[in-house]
Amino acid sequence: MNNSLDSKTGLTDTLPTVFGYIGIGLAFGIVSSAAHISALGALLMALITYSGAAQFVIVSMFAIHSPYLSILFSVLMLSARMLLTSMTVAPYFTKDSMRRNIILGSLLTDETFALSMNKLNYTDHRLSFQWLNASNIFAYLAWAAACLAGNLLGGLISNPEQWGLDYALVSMFIGLLYLQIIGDRGEKLGLQFTIVGLVFVLTYIGLIFMPSGIVTLVVTVIACLFGMGVRAHAQS
Repeated sequence: MNNSLDSKTGLTDTLPTVFGYIGIGLAFGIVSSAAHISALGALLMALITYSGAAQFVIVSMFAIHSPYLSILFSVLMLSARMLLTSMTVAPYFTKDSMRRNIILGSLLTDETFALSMNKLNYTDHRLSFQWLNASNIFAYLAWAAACLAGNLLGGLISNPEQWGLDYALVSMFIGLLYLQIIGDRGEKLGLQFTIVGLVFVLTYIGLIFMPSGIVTLVVTVIACLFGMGVRAHAQS
């Protein structure tokens, strides 16, 4: 990664992350095939929902015949975290038009968000529409293609859970967290590990009292506020 912010650099910076999309997309496609979702259905879900976590939840809830309203509510709660990630990225695009901001926000993912936060360490805290838009589109197309290919290959694997494919998404988030910690030069490791530990404890306690989708949102907000408070105190 370097300090260039053009479209070509956006593609090359995203390339390592795309391999993660391919692995998770194939896993989702295989799981969707096992849930008797057609190739067209898997492709449309990838293009419209465009959320690995939400897509796995949809397939799982379809399999147990959950009500549509429950599925919709679960997806909304699970995806609500993207409001926070979009708000974090938005200040770097205040000089761009509303149309450009909508385009970037519509295709922003956990992966491209993490990538953009790492990129700030190399660009003196600057981002460009060209760089992030190229990254988003590259990731979007790779994800859709991987989901479709996985569904088409799904007929060869009758029991995806036996191969641990349902754990693929969790593995991806662990990898993103690792890259974020080692790539963030602006925060001390002690503070980062403290916040990670806080998230684990709050999530464990929260799951006793609340649905997982709401716990994700609440814990994210608390961890963000805690991190902001600690940073402000350290700088004062």
